[in-house]
Order: sequence, then C-alpha cells, then structure tokens
Amino acid sequence: MRRLAPLLAPPVILGVALAGCTVGPDYHPKSPAELGVPDVYSVAAGQAREDLTHYWTRFDDPELAKLVEQARAANTDLGQAVGRLRQAREALVQSRSSLLPTLTGSAGYNRDLNIRGGASSFTDPTTGTTTTITRSAGNSFSLGLDAEYQVGLFGEIRRTIEATRAEQDAARFDYAAVLVTVVSETAQNYMLVRAYQAQIANAQASLAIQDDNLEIAGFRVQAGLVSSVDVEQARAERAQTAATIPQLQQQYAAAVARLGVLTGQAPGALRAELTAVQPIPGGPATVAAGIPADTLRQRPDVRSAERALAAATARIGVAEAQLYPALAISGNIDTNATSFGDIGRTITGGLFAGLTQAIFNGGRLRSQVRTARAVADTAFAAYRGSVLTALEDVENALVAYRAAQDREGQFAIAADAANASAILSRSQYRSGLTDFTTLNQQETALLSAQNGLTQARSDQATALVALYAALGGGWDDASIPDISPRKPR
Repeated sequence: MRRLAPLLAPPVILGVALAGCTVGPDYHPKSPAELGVPDVYSVAAGQAREDLTHYWTRFDDPELAKLVEQARAANTDLGQAVGRLRQAREALVQSRSSLLPTLTGSAGYNRDLNIRGGASSFTDPTTGTTTTITRSAGNSFSLGLDAEYQVGLFGEIRRTIEATRAEQDAARFDYAAVLVTVVSETAQNYMLVRAYQAQIANAQASLAIQDDNLEIAGFRVQAGLVSSVDVEQARAERAQTAATIPQLQQQYAAAVARLGVLTGQAPGALRAELTAVQPIPGGPATVAAGIPADTLRQRPDVRSAERALAAATARIGVAEAQLYPALAISGNIDTNATSFGDIGRTITGGLFAGLTQAIFNGGRLRSQVRTARAVADTAFAAYRGSVLTALEDVENALVAYRAAQDREGQFAIAADAANASAILSRSQYRSGLTDFTTLNQQETALLSAQNGLTQARSDQATALVALYAALGGGWDDASIPDISPRKPR
C-alpha cells in the first residue's frame, strides 16, 4: 500500500482541486414581494395568526376530535404519502453515496490436476499394452480489491444531492398537504352527518304535526264544517314531507360511510357510534388569519412547490456538468499464492485516472441543459400559481364564513317567526278562523325556515373548517413521521 500512495496522490489532488468548481445557478428563495404577495388580505385586517395545528379541538366536540385522530393515524392516503416519503429519503441516501468510492472485494481458490506418463502403469488385457502415468495436484489462492471513484469535477454530484434533498423536503410537505386534506375532509363530513340528522329530525317533527293536522281536518269534515278538500290537501302535504326523509337518510348514510373510509375502517364501521343525534358543532366567531406571508409559510402545498423549484434549479447544474470533462479514478490490489499462509507475501496493484470529454453528440447535451431550464421555469410558474391559489383560498374562505354567519342570523329570525306563525295558524284552524290553505302555507314556511337554519349552521361549520385548511392548519413538523433508516433487528 505504501508503494501505491505516490501513484494515488497526483490524480486525487487534481480531483480535489477541480471539485471546487460547481456549474449551474445557485437557488435563492423568492421573497413575498417577488411573488406579488400583498401585505394584508383584501377582506381581513392584518393581525397575529393563531396556532391552528389542532384546530378541530376549537369545535369542542369530543366525537369530532376522536374521528380526526383516527384519520390521522389510519387513513390510507396518508399511508401512501408515507411510502412516497420513504422513497424520497432513499433517493437522497443513494445520491449521497456518490460522494464515496465504490469498493469491490474478490476471493478465489483453484485446484489444478496434472496427469502425465512415467509414474504408475496398467496393462490393457485386450491388447497387452502397458501404460505408465503420473498424477500431481496443486492449490492456488487469490484475494483482490477494486476501487472506483467518480470525482465530479464540476459539481454534478453535489448538485444531484442538492436536488434530491429538496425533493425529500417536497415529499415531506406533500405528506403534510395530504394530512391537511384528510383532517379537513373528516371534519366537513362530520358536520354533514350532524346536519343530515338535524334535517331528518326537522322532517319527522313536521310529519308529526301534519299527522295532527290531517286528523283535525278529518274531524272537521265529519262535522260538516269544511269539505273533503282539506283532508286531501293534508294528505298531499304529509306525503311530500315523508318523501324527503328517505333521501336525507341516504345522504346521511353516505356521509357516515365516508367517515368510516377516511378513518381507515369499513364504510359501516361508524354507523352505531354516530346513531345518537348531536347538534352541529359551532366554532369561534372570529379567526385571526394573520397576513398572506404567514399563509405561505404554513401552507404545505406552497412549501412543496417551492422545494420542487429548488430541485429543478439544482438539476440545471447536473445537466450543465455533462458538458465538461469527467474524472474517474480506479485502482486494484491483487495477491496470489500456492498456500493460504503465503497469500500476503506478494501483492500487485494498479491505478488508473482518466478524463472523458464529450466531443460530438448532435447537440443532445446542450438540449438537456435547455430542457432542465425549461423544467425550472415550469416549476417557478407552478410555485407562483400555488401561492396565488393559496391566497385565493383564504380570501374565499373568509368571505364564505362571514356570509354563513350572516345567513345563520337571518334564518334564526325567520325560523322563530315561522314557528310563531304556524302555531297561530294551527290554533285559528282548529277554531275555524282560517282555512287549511293558509295553515298549509305556514307549515311549509316553518319547515323551510328550519331547514334553512340547519343548512346555514352546517355551512358556517364547514366554511370554518375550509378557512382553517386554507390557512394551512392541521399540521406542524412534529406531524410528519420519522422515516430515518433504522437498524435491522
């Protein structure tokens, strides 16, 4: 090995000296101003942003919190995202391995058998010919070590590592984006379950009242106070109300089934658990949305797009390095002996350092550089698009939440007034002071107002969930699983 050191020194020193040159553009994150991000939202005043990591707890509903935690632990989309994250991690490990030489060992054993005349003899009984032979055997042992190393004179290895590291970061944020979506979808479907339960209860309560109205109309017809038209109107109105219940039950069952799948269970797994009717959970009246720059830092899809741009920028350097010389160093050490004890006495070795340079390739390599730049431009457009979409999501969610709050307030007034009017109409119909048509109109208005209030409350809850998701709530760094390689057991 000492004899090889002087041979190794010149090419290694040359490679180290030249390896400091890295071609391609260096990536620099864009500032909010460069991306055209405003200082404040157009529909909200700038204020300190809330911690929305576990925003579902703000609804003060234990069942909702339980379902969200189940989804975070067992959702199949999250399982797929973990698999993609592990792939990105291993890609980084593989690219880092290029910084080190590749060593390959070999070992061999050979036994030779030589046969020649002159030592022992035998006589052919047929011909009487006598033949004399000699037998001899020999052993040989060999050990070898081969080494290869790609220096990466112009930074192609470092740029590849830079790109794969950015891609691993993007995969982490992709997992977070899936987590945000899963949490949001779980919460919104839970709101739908409670909303459908409330609408079914409204319809059943209205149906009970209409049964009473039908009975009263029958008595009045028998007494000769009204015609049978009142009975037929009452029957028709009751049938129309009853017809809405199966559709609501089907929608309720679909929402329950969706919750089951979101939590990694069979569609019907939660049917018994959610049977008990509970009110639609209400959240806080106001949300501190912060400023647009906060959203860019918290939205995982935006951060993933930024990391994709960083990776694409690094790939330009990888492509450009192919235009320049490549240095490869290889060497070997071998030993042979006739006995295992003598195997280290005679050692031979060699060293080779070679430069390769593309001379003519029909413009392929330069085309690859232009392609890499086009990919980076595309990644920048996607990044900027994700930024604008994120801001759009937040502003739309803010407007939708406020609109739902206003609608709930108005429907609450309408439902109260319709209930008072329906009670008065029922009393007047029993007393013969009004006709059934007027009563029917008031009962229909009451059911409509009650369903409108239920829908407004559901819209308010789902809009609040959408706002939390638009702000990037539902995750933090601790939510991303650790996918570091573990030692085998």
